[in-house]
Amino acid sequence: MEIFQQILFVAVLAAVVWYIIQRIRLISRAINLGRAENRSDNVGERVKTMVLVAFGQKKMFTNLLVGVMHFIIYAGFIIINLEILEIILDGVLGTHRLFAPYIAPVYSILIDVFEVLAFGVLTVCVIFLCRRFVAKVSRFQQERHREMTHWPRTDAAIILIAEILLMIAFLTWNASDSVLRDRASFGSLGHYGELKGIVPDFLISQYLKPLFANFSDTGLVAYERTAWWLHILGILAFAVYVTYSKHLHIVLGFPNVYFSDLQPKGEMQNMPEITKEVQLALGLPVTTESDGSQVNDNGEQPVEIGRFGAKDVQDLKWINLMNAYSCTECGRCTSACPANITGKKLSPRKIMMDTRDRLEEIQRGWKANGYDYRDEKSLLNDHITPEEINACTTCQACVNACPININPLDIILQLRRYRVMEESEAPASWNAMFSNIENNMAPWKFSPSDRFNWAEQVNEVK
Repeated sequence: MEIFQQILFVAVLAAVVWYIIQRIRLISRAINLGRAENRSDNVGERVKTMVLVAFGQKKMFTNLLVGVMHFIIYAGFIIINLEILEIILDGVLGTHRLFAPYIAPVYSILIDVFEVLAFGVLTVCVIFLCRRFVAKVSRFQQERHREMTHWPRTDAAIILIAEILLMIAFLTWNASDSVLRDRASFGSLGHYGELKGIVPDFLISQYLKPLFANFSDTGLVAYERTAWWLHILGILAFAVYVTYSKHLHIVLGFPNVYFSDLQPKGEMQNMPEITKEVQLALGLPVTTESDGSQVNDNGEQPVEIGRFGAKDVQDLKWINLMNAYSCTECGRCTSACPANITGKKLSPRKIMMDTRDRLEEIQRGWKANGYDYRDEKSLLNDHITPEEINACTTCQACVNACPININPLDIILQLRRYRVMEESEAPASWNAMFSNIENNMAPWKFSPSDRFNWAEQVNEVK
């Protein structure tokens, strides 16, 4: 029986690992559709930002209670899963609590810590479910935010319920295991008897032992094995599922924060194509790097880019596409957006969700028709409307609000630049402003020589 379980476990593990590798390759290929962007500078600053924002959850603590709960569920799930190493080795080798005899005093402390965290995760998941579906926090409701359709709400529920079930399986597995050790004499009941006196009762699961008091030995072994299998299969299924879910941020959150933009938030990047044209017109050395460094020392002209701004995901930068896959759909960006608050159609969260939806649409085309497949759709118009991007005030509220430094504004600006510079579809009021800036060096229609007339009027009043 044990050898059958080992073979089954190895087969399942191999299938899951193979499938996850395929998903990683597909997602990596999708992210690499984006244009090149150098984010390898300031390594020390990037590491510091990642530690504080991604690992330390710094930006989550603007709301202390929610921040603490999120940290519990985040840290708890990661730390608890350290035990996966032992579980996987047990499954492959046919052992039971492989590490216990070798680190006996430390082993029970580790499991106690895991159990406390598991109970915390279970509790917080229940609270988060209540917040979404009982208290109905506004930023999660479709009535207020049209992007929160059936799937985003279901996705959140699936993950929260799955984590609750995983924690229940973990705690009841430990409890049934403890009861079996209590009943065994050395050498009886197989692995359980061998650990009698080595592994004590655990901190939380000891209170669940009465649930199994009336189980027969056979029934108890069956439950213990079932709980063990449910726990590890649940984790493996979770690992596959997150590659389709918003919870991919569990993995991508760290690199996403590491590669986040370190420039001052109010600084907009010049378009290298425009900079090059101006430099050529003025007879200056052609540069295209954001720091102004010359890139054509050999006298060659930089390669022309097909269009100004972005119409589809291929025109965006790779970091924009990683942002889309990293989005947690928490809605903090949208809740902070003044345009959204005043009833405009713009939702920064929807911008990120639409970008990921477009990438997944392309992936489906790849699967059906090969990697050379091209469709006639685009991110702009088919997913994101001009009305949405024109409503943006570029106030940076969404960028500041995101807990993992996602930048919806960068995507909005690139789409808007395409609309203005490629399609000449700027609103009339914008064209008037552009003309005034070009002729008067100010958004207003008056001569630069009259710019300080207001000061003379103030002096007259005095």
